[in-house]
Amino acid sequence: MNPEPFSADMVIDAVSAVFMVVGALMSLAAAVGLLRFPDLLSRMHAATKPQVLGLFLLLSAVGLQMRSLWVWPVLVVAWIFQLLTVPVSAHMVGRAGYRTKHLHRERLSSDELEAVVQHAARKRGSTDEEQRGG
Repeated sequence: MNPEPFSADMVIDAVSAVFMVVGALMSLAAAVGLLRFPDLLSRMHAATKPQVLGLFLLLSAVGLQMRSLWVWPVLVVAWIFQLLTVPVSAHMVGRAGYRTKHLHRERLSSDELEAVVQHAARKRGSTDEEQRGG
């Protein structure tokens, strides 16, 4: 007997193979970006954007290969945790880098945080003066 050329198993295997390859390439692109990009903000972007999509594709490939419904909720929960934690960690890294001056200001198209930081510094300075004088 010859196997059918387009059986459901073959289609699922082909889709999951494409998802695995593209997901691995996205994760590889994130790793290369971390090594090659010149400053903190560029590296932070490289670490977050392709990594989340790459993980989604890899988890989808695993779910397709397992061929059972019980695994999908677990994979969805894993992906949701990534969606929730990656932006928060990137925000904290970017904020720490901004405050410690580990970025190239000439690469910024606009600096929307500068006025907020200066206002907080002035406010902190006036509070320090009141404490010393009072």
